[in-house]
Amino acid sequence: MTRLLGWILRYGIAALFVVAAVFPLAWMAVAGFKAKTEVVATPFQFFPEVWRWDNYTQLLADESFLRSLGVTFAGAVLFAALSLTVNALGAYAFARLDFAFKRILWVVVITTMFIPGIAIMLTSFVVVTQLGMLDTLAVLVIPGAASGMQVFFLRQYYLGVPVALEEAAQLDGAGPWRIFTRIFVPLSKGAFVVVGATSFLAFWNAYVWPVLTITDPELFQVQQYLATFRSDRASEMGLLMAGSTLAALPVIVLFLIFQRQIIAGVRITGLK
Repeated sequence: MTRLLGWILRYGIAALFVVAAVFPLAWMAVAGFKAKTEVVATPFQFFPEVWRWDNYTQLLADESFLRSLGVTFAGAVLFAALSLTVNALGAYAFARLDFAFKRILWVVVITTMFIPGIAIMLTSFVVVTQLGMLDTLAVLVIPGAASGMQVFFLRQYYLGVPVALEEAAQLDGAGPWRIFTRIFVPLSKGAFVVVGATSFLAFWNAYVWPVLTITDPELFQVQQYLATFRSDRASEMGLLMAGSTLAALPVIVLFLIFQRQIIAGVRITGLK
């Protein structure tokens, strides 16, 4: 009887967490099928009286919306790839290599984890302005690629790689670059999935930085597009919910594809 109660309690709590996490997404998707005023109508009604596909078909036929999705996806992929490259190299250097001022530089890297991004937003904007990077995809991809958090995350993983593997490779004449590409990179697939997915998600959900640096409609990010859409057609809440649902789909699909690797990477890295 005690085991049965424990089982019911455990799965009951898990079910509550699942409902709390899924309900907002489900409501947003269903609200995309509602009429303009039905989304905010009172009393609250989860399902629409009449299911309308017009909101979704209208957005899928909107070239500006599809372009913003494509530009954001391309930028997110580039950002994730650049983040993986830069932060993995930095993590390997701090985990395995000896160089001058290593301790001091590591303190500097760790310190950046505690500085809010909004605190350096203005100075960052001045820098990219002077470099002539405004209204380019580079201004969205390059500035945030280096991350103290991701360097710390990957360094913790690399510290758990057996030193014997490096010593064996050094006996065969392998240098640091070959050791990194032939040993550390193949062993880092789980950690790389975590870093790549995190970077992709951060880029996809970015709003403040694109608003500051991008004014060309051809380069509008999806969150930026949805914000302008809301200001232009504030009364069309059903259309906004449909756009938000379509914008969330790539991130949800990404998690469903890599969920095992993400969970395994976090668990393994946490044990190192």
